[in-house]
Amino acid sequence: MNRVRRLSLLLATLAATPVLAQPMPGYGGGFGGDRWGSRFHDRGERTTAQPSKSVDVTAYRAADAGDLLGKGRIVVAAIDGAEAEWKLPVYEAAVVDELARRGYDTANASGAGQVAQVAISHATVVPEEAPHKPVSGEMSTTISNRGTGFGMALAVDLSKPRKAIVSSRLDVRIRDKATNRVLWEGHAEAQAREGDEGLDNGAMALRLASALFAKFPEGQVVARIEAAAPPPPEMPEGEMRPPSGIPLAPPVTSAGH
Repeated sequence: MNRVRRLSLLLATLAATPVLAQPMPGYGGGFGGDRWGSRFHDRGERTTAQPSKSVDVTAYRAADAGDLLGKGRIVVAAIDGAEAEWKLPVYEAAVVDELARRGYDTANASGAGQVAQVAISHATVVPEEAPHKPVSGEMSTTISNRGTGFGMALAVDLSKPRKAIVSSRLDVRIRDKATNRVLWEGHAEAQAREGDEGLDNGAMALRLASALFAKFPEGQVVARIEAAAPPPPEMPEGEMRPPSGIPLAPPVTSAGH
């Protein structure tokens, strides 16, 4: 009888005692279990996108370019309509170096027989991350007839937000200066992450130019497009145009008497 009374007294004491919060190793195993921990982990997860290491290159060569490529004097200029921005000369200088390596005379611009037109464009592939919260966390509370308990986890993030990933494209078009016809053209495109001072255009210019001219003057052969024939002259009012391929008959004149 005394044993039963002691057991009842012990159970009553435990029921009236609040349950203390327990530690949550690894943000799991506490109040809410592993699911609470996984929610906290998901909120702290950031993008893991990285810039591509490859350089995409496409090049075209005129079928009638013959032996004109890779020799003679050439001058470098911006493509008509290209943005006149401060970084374009950086890419033009890289193109000049590559043209000189491929056999062109880039030191004497006067009397150049060809012109290499250059353009550069940029596009944001992945935007810059938003500022990080230095301290973040979550709290879970449990209430039962045995008492109240709570759990809390804090995350400290002192890292800087990741800069944007930018895609850069270099376009080069080589024309015959006398006829203005295109002999060769190509473009190279690559990605890089911006630094604290923006994109390193010097490094990107060397990377794109070297990849674009790696196999110069090779390229997909493109047949020359002939100029369209001019339209036939307008006929005077009242005269009929003969069918195509039939020449006009000379006018008939009456002989004088």
